[in-house]
Amino acid sequence: MNPIYERSRAVTVRPAHSGDAEAIRAIRNHAVEHSTALWTQSPQSPAEGTAWLAAHLERGSVFVAEVEGEVAGFATYGPWRSLDGYRHTVEDSVYVREDRHGLGIGSALLATLIAAAREAGHHVVIADIEAGNTASIRLHERFGFHHVGTVPEVGTKFGRWLDLTLMRLPLT
Repeated sequence: MNPIYERSRAVTVRPAHSGDAEAIRAIRNHAVEHSTALWTQSPQSPAEGTAWLAAHLERGSVFVAEVEGEVAGFATYGPWRSLDGYRHTVEDSVYVREDRHGLGIGSALLATLIAAAREAGHHVVIADIEAGNTASIRLHERFGFHHVGTVPEVGTKFGRWLDLTLMRLPLT
């Protein structure tokens, strides 16, 4: 068996700190360059990555997973929409380093994120997932998220239209 798929490696999830900025930025930029998980084609600069992380640190809504002392993934939640009426609804994001898939990192991160959002008093978590990302959809289903709709052709990347699957998890 390929050693990256062995489940014996311990995954530790902890709140992120400013020193994690470069590791998180590297994971985000890999997703930007190689996947449809983030609907942008512009990688983050170091300054943009630091600013992005600072906003999430201020909210206390970003966590990292470590395997063997290295950041192997991160998860965050943030406002789903900016209008006041949506203030009790958050959107989640979970990213695992490409060479660390299959270790349970996504599950550990999502479990921590849901617990933190619930503890913070949020009412609903929304997952906006590119419809072809079956691994993310399955992950969210395992945690009780329900499919509430798919919006066809609302984004584009790599020269093709993308569909957006919306999933919802009530916290209260």
